[in-house]
Amino acid sequence: MLSRMRHSPFAAAITWRQLMTFGLKQLVATTAFASICATASAQPIPIAGLVELTGSGTTAGTNYDNGVKLAVSEINAAGGILGRQIKYTSMDTQTNPGVAKSLASKAIDEGVPLVIGPVYSGSILVSMAETRRAEIPNIIGGEAAAITQQGNPYVFRSSFTQASAMPKVVRYISEIVKAKSIALIYVNNDFGKGGRDMVLKGLQAAGIQVLADISTDVGQVDFSAAVLKAKQVNADALFAYTNEEESARLLKEIRKQGYNKPVIGETTLANDKVIELAGDAANGVVAHVGLTPDAPNPPVQAFAKKYLATYKSKADHNAMKGYTGMHAAKAIFDKIGKIDPKAFAMAMHGASISVKDYPGVLFDVKYDDKGDLDRESFIVKVVNGKPQVVEILKPAK
Repeated sequence: MLSRMRHSPFAAAITWRQLMTFGLKQLVATTAFASICATASAQPIPIAGLVELTGSGTTAGTNYDNGVKLAVSEINAAGGILGRQIKYTSMDTQTNPGVAKSLASKAIDEGVPLVIGPVYSGSILVSMAETRRAEIPNIIGGEAAAITQQGNPYVFRSSFTQASAMPKVVRYISEIVKAKSIALIYVNNDFGKGGRDMVLKGLQAAGIQVLADISTDVGQVDFSAAVLKAKQVNADALFAYTNEEESARLLKEIRKQGYNKPVIGETTLANDKVIELAGDAANGVVAHVGLTPDAPNPPVQAFAKKYLATYKSKADHNAMKGYTGMHAAKAIFDKIGKIDPKAFAMAMHGASISVKDYPGVLFDVKYDDKGDLDRESFIVKVVNGKPQVVEILKPAK
């Protein structure tokens, strides 16, 4: 009886129907799973920006944030990263290290594969401890040498380190100005102290005597005593290293007291906002800058034009840091072919990114094993209220 049922047409039909039903269910399940995977892979990539949108670092942080946002809009318009759009969120550190630290933790809890910012070195030094703990890469805009001297494998600059910038400043003071002595005014924070230490090291090696070493406060308004002290020592030149918010007031006081020796600085001293606020007092200032929208470079000029059209203001070096940092991130994610924080950090060390392949990086750039970068830089002089590139400096290596 059982044998007859096994070979009956009715039993065969039931078996065929069961097999067809099972096959259809499997097909539907497989298709649904594939659809879920495709949807997940198409989800936006969340990236957090820790930026100084209020407080004493507002100028630097806002411009940096604008640069990142401009880069994100370009990358998304071109198809995103690995076919996924970027969802960029700006988080205001209030120029407060404690706030920056807590925002870094918040970004990590939200599952970001990349953090961009802060700009101020004091905030970076505490917030990067959080991104390091979570093994999340962190592209920062700060210049303090101490940032990358701690051996953090997850922190990467979009600016020069003071360790590479200050030797170029010293070379200008020694070879072009031919100064034998100098007065130094700096801001007493992580940024200012780091720059002071590096420039002092270079000046001593060049045999240039430091006749005054003058500390000033963050947000200082009255620079009369500092300038008077620098004037009294009668050094051959003055090196000024303060944040953007203090630099304009310092330059005004320098001119008010009739100081007529060369005034030399680094990127912040020749910032467009500083020049705008200082007015005629900025004329004649010379500075080494890692990035300038006035560079005679087609990609830079295209960026500067687009930034002006988008934000109705001229880009500065902070805007360029944010913009190039985001485009560098795109290049590395493309290289590794996946959104993987650890693989990103490994690939970033020793990476070379060509402007031919990624115009948004603006210059050919090379990263070392510490997260520092090397590329062209510039000597600028403020003439008639505008910074002019007077020398193009080749990459150190």
